Amino acid sequence: MSEKVAPLSQRPAWKALTAHAATLKPQHLRDLFKADPARGTRYTAEADGIFLDYSKNRITDETLKLLIELAEQSGLKQHIEAMFTGQKINVTENRSVLHVALRAPKSESIIVDDEDVVPAVHDTLDKMSAFANKIRSGEWKGHTGKRIKNVINIGIGGSDLGPVMAYEALKHYSQRDLTFLFVSNVDGTDFAEAVHNLNADETLFLIASKTFTTLETMTNAHSARDWFLASGAPESEIAKHFAALSTNEKLVSEFGIDTANMFGFWDWVGGRYSMDSAIGLSTMIAIGPDNFRSMLAGFHAMDVHFRTTPLEKNLPALMGLLTVWYTDFFDAQTVAILPYEQYLKRFPAYLQQLTMESNGKHVTLDGQHVDADTGPIYWGEPGTNGQHSFYQLIHQGTRLIPCDFIGFSKSLNVLGRHHDMLMANVFAQAEALAFGKTAEEVKAEGVAEALVPHKVFEGNRPSNVLLAEELTPELLGKLIALYEHNVFTQGVIWSIDSFDQWGVELGKVLATKILGEIEAPTEPALTNHDTSTANLIRRYRSTK
Repeated sequence: MSEKVAPLSQRPAWKALTAHAATLKPQHLRDLFKADPARGTRYTAEADGIFLDYSKNRITDETLKLLIELAEQSGLKQHIEAMFTGQKINVTENRSVLHVALRAPKSESIIVDDEDVVPAVHDTLDKMSAFANKIRSGEWKGHTGKRIKNVINIGIGGSDLGPVMAYEALKHYSQRDLTFLFVSNVDGTDFAEAVHNLNADETLFLIASKTFTTLETMTNAHSARDWFLASGAPESEIAKHFAALSTNEKLVSEFGIDTANMFGFWDWVGGRYSMDSAIGLSTMIAIGPDNFRSMLAGFHAMDVHFRTTPLEKNLPALMGLLTVWYTDFFDAQTVAILPYEQYLKRFPAYLQQLTMESNGKHVTLDGQHVDADTGPIYWGEPGTNGQHSFYQLIHQGTRLIPCDFIGFSKSLNVLGRHHDMLMANVFAQAEALAFGKTAEEVKAEGVAEALVPHKVFEGNRPSNVLLAEELTPELLGKLIALYEHNVFTQGVIWSIDSFDQWGVELGKVLATKILGEIEAPTEPALTNHDTSTANLIRRYRSTK
């Protein structure tokens, strides 16, 4: 991207939105719906089987017009094209950002540094498929001749959150005679509980680290290696029970893994965007190569929608612009992700990394301090559990929390009235947040005067409702890509680099230094720390 845009606060649409927000804030969603009976059907968009109702947002036609003008003045369309064509939009690392290539069909061509990357992507997918089929069929045997029954993915960050989320989301489609477990935390309890009561000769470990040096992952990997050898297995049999999702052939081989079972990916794949790369091998083993490719097709369908659809009907762009609207003009600090689908129970946690690692930035692409808030906090739980937990604050608290409700027309597990009850709650919660209940309505119910203030719901609390027919592998791909591009849209408006993550580095560097001091055979001086940190280290050393 060679063309620079003006600082955010200097863009004409930003100034117009500032004035517009001041006139819109006093208006209630009750009045907006009353003034426009068609609002509930007008403010909708649909793409590839996902229906978005965004009518319960505090917006008007003027709001949408100005937000789209802001996107245009921010160069959103040009940035989209730059990403899809392999330009190095990750400026601080001088890298292309091409997770979209991971799901591109074989017929497409995407050039990075004069090389078409699509054939290599499909070569890796074919190699993964062959490996997955061997595990699924039982053809792959452990060192005692038994088939593999347990698959443990060892990773952290995107190498864990993506596979965990995808496995839980698509568990309905998984091969049930295989057990899938995920280890990420360097806390030894995570590994110890994962392998508890497992037989080493029936267990396969997938070590997910691009460099094969990630501290937490390799600490757990070596514990897995030790556990395997402690079972009585010879070191020569490690290769039958370990595979690597990595590009470091030397370290993989030194670990004892056959490099034929090393599955690589590229530096243009960010960790939080990697679940559809080799990092998704556990997903492919669980659901099978055909379902995995269906998921990739879903990703690609949403990619095409984002790249080609006008902004006013573009689902990721609309959702991203609405997030900017609430973050910067309504002082909203969080977004609640509320899937009414138990299989999506890990989806909010997955989005936490995707959104907050991407847009938790305080400087612009050119290194200047941002002149608006960026990166709202994403959080949530599946419904209806959350209703009995934190919805109280969303409904009657003092903070404005925009909500994304996600629901499906069909259940994968039909059981009596369960699904109708579940979906009734989706619609009811969105309606209650938007319209609330006035003091007059409460009084009309015969509520005692002293209790009236406690039973008033102010309403005017915004939400999106996303509806799809059924949670399939393809639909999951579409849903993830929707949020990937939603995040990208926000980052473009804020002129930040959504694809680096320098903020995770400082703590890791300090931890490495402190680890050496903790393990030192004699009392370290600790003069290079503040008094609090030094005291904590001394106390830990004396009590451990």
